[in-house]
Amino acid sequence: MTIYVGNLSFQATEDDIRDVFNEYGEVTRISLPTDRETGRKRGFAFVDMAEETHEDAAIAELDGAEWLGRELRVNKARPRNEGGGGNRGDRGSRGGGNRFSHNPL
Repeated sequence: MTIYVGNLSFQATEDDIRDVFNEYGEVTRISLPTDRETGRKRGFAFVDMAEETHEDAAIAELDGAEWLGRELRVNKARPRNEGGGGNRGDRGSRGGGNRFSHNPL
């Protein structure tokens, strides 16, 4: 499973994110997407942890928490629709590389 972390400060680094999530268990992967044209961070990340119970604890504790001046949105990422699903507001394959999108609130 993958965790979506939204509303991130653009100053947050992979190391910063790893430090926060390591408090809940072993982090196995972090993806911090950047804009292809500008190279700037896009304000969200994806985090994988070694155990689902640790992911659940991190989501429960961090969703809505203030960090680096921003209120985090933390939830389970869901796989993007393989067919593109254009009318439902998802971004299909636009944006490249990530196979997950965030859960809309």
